[in-house]
Amino acid sequence: MKLGWYVKRLAAMNAVEILYRVRRAGQARLERHGFGLARPTTPTDATGNAWVKDIPVNFDARPYVAAADAILAGRFNLFAMRPAELGFPPRWNRDPRTGTVAPLVFGKTLDYRDERLVGDIKYLWEFNRHLELVTLAQAWHLTRQPRYAEACHELLQSWFDENPYPLGVNWASSLEHGIRLMNWAVAWHLLRDSVLFSDPQRREFLARWRKSVYQHCHFISGHRSYHSSANNHLLGELSGLLIGAVTWPCWPASRRWAEQAHRQFEAECLLQTFPDGVNREQAVWYHHTVADFMLITGLFARANGRDFSAAYWQRLERMLDYLASIMDVAGHVPAFGDADDAVLIRFHPAQAENLCRSMLATGGLLFDRPDLLAKAGAPDDKARWLLGDSALARHAGQTPAARAQPIRRSFPDGGYYVLGDSFDTGDEVRIVADAGPLGYLSIAAHGHADALSFTLSKSGRELLVDSGTYAYHTQPQWRAYFRSTAAHNALRVDGLDQSVQTGSFLWGKRATITEVDFRTDDSGDRLRAAHDGYARLPGGVRVARQLIYDRSHRILSVNDEVRARGAHRVEIFWHFAEDCTVTLAADRAVARCADTTLTLTWPAGLSGRLVRGQENPPLGWRSKAYDVRMPIDTLVVSGEVNGDWEGTTTIEIG
Repeated sequence: MKLGWYVKRLAAMNAVEILYRVRRAGQARLERHGFGLARPTTPTDATGNAWVKDIPVNFDARPYVAAADAILAGRFNLFAMRPAELGFPPRWNRDPRTGTVAPLVFGKTLDYRDERLVGDIKYLWEFNRHLELVTLAQAWHLTRQPRYAEACHELLQSWFDENPYPLGVNWASSLEHGIRLMNWAVAWHLLRDSVLFSDPQRREFLARWRKSVYQHCHFISGHRSYHSSANNHLLGELSGLLIGAVTWPCWPASRRWAEQAHRQFEAECLLQTFPDGVNREQAVWYHHTVADFMLITGLFARANGRDFSAAYWQRLERMLDYLASIMDVAGHVPAFGDADDAVLIRFHPAQAENLCRSMLATGGLLFDRPDLLAKAGAPDDKARWLLGDSALARHAGQTPAARAQPIRRSFPDGGYYVLGDSFDTGDEVRIVADAGPLGYLSIAAHGHADALSFTLSKSGRELLVDSGTYAYHTQPQWRAYFRSTAAHNALRVDGLDQSVQTGSFLWGKRATITEVDFRTDDSGDRLRAAHDGYARLPGGVRVARQLIYDRSHRILSVNDEVRARGAHRVEIFWHFAEDCTVTLAADRAVARCADTTLTLTWPAGLSGRLVRGQENPPLGWRSKAYDVRMPIDTLVVSGEVNGDWEGTTTIEIG
């Protein structure tokens, strides 16, 4: 990795963290020479309880069988590769996207960020999380066909053979260990009645599986993400450690791991999520991921006598309130911040179609919330797998409470606000505005330079959208674009981002939100906020934006202010959904999106131009899934201003 990255990464650390990382590096070198490695004692045969007392069986098995058969044919669904022809079992250290085979060297000192060495690490790690193991185990659980249990045996044996502890890229990241343990635990319980457990000749296989569990738990216990890296990665590590320790309480260390992980996991969940329910990473996808960690880990802990506090479950419920509030009537949520499309456990082969709706369905049953069930539409297979048929039976015949508006309109801690009218009806207008921090901790790894941006939908049809994420470790030009101010419905000054990107997951000087004022009454809604992202420019520049929604006329007025000295270039970006056709006139743009028309009139003195699918520099793109992008119409309204400037963009929603 380039020296410059290390210098920038060090700049995000304090002295305590630097000392901690020096000790960790020393620990890794000792482990490389055999000191401090996992040395499991003989395990007992103890097994903890499953996450639900009676794992349901009365599903339509056909989608599970079809998905399992595809896996046996070597077809895996990996991001943009659908399907990826990996073979069965796959080559566990070969990146399917680039064909690069990661070296089988000591994992903790392997630079997994180096594409030349390991390929695209996102693709390589994804199928090593063993989501497919759960699908195979579900197919056995529902059909009792031995070939699916045998496939689980073959998949795991090959993984153990090709990933000897502690060598290779699959012994490099504690987060990957944590998520793998979660999938192993679910598969273990689904397979308990299979030949893998009843055949005495399989005892060696079970012993090998338990040994790897111990090595995983030991690895996580000694290599967790602390200090500036203590974001969702730490939650995933602690989740895997706790679930691993309660599912396999086979060693004296298991109790210590469970107690430690239980205590730290709850503390971190409450720390990493604002009291209003917004996750501090300021990224909707990771908000869902953290909620999923809390849900699954909470169910495992509760089933094994280690329930979390009332405050923990209340925080999770508030997280679901936030998702319900920003979700439009068709189930769309804004793509604020990073999204990597990874799921923790694939409870249904088609689960990824609408993860947030699925989460609301499960939460509606768990918290006895008919309003969340109404927003979700109906409980799905994930809810049944997690909570059992008894939870569905309790709500059978209930009429979900109708809602005239979102549960909440204002999330002042997280900085998100909902404007509009006729919520959760076929005629709704929903505007979700971002007036929150850039991200979490000193690196704000998953935040975007999107201060004071917003999204707009009408009747569940997306009109003005957030551009998404597209890339992570690879393709730095595209990574930088999708995080930039230009990729959001926001104002840019002098061609610069509001916050300064210093690496793919690093930020330098960042914009701070000030002067937030949100009001709503019978006539409409108003949100005003400012940020100091351009104070670094000569003379200092201050940017403010006010959104005023007129409910009776369905007009959104966007008033932008720039307080500055001297001349500056101002650009306002507007990103339209991919099914919108946009035409320009002298001072306006008209977007036709099926049966909805959006007329946008920009401030006098500025000029507008349409950009679609431009590659150098990137502009006019949307990414709705990781490693997938599509061209969209982007309107750029720009001009030179001198001194203080104020202009209003009027958006008529027809």
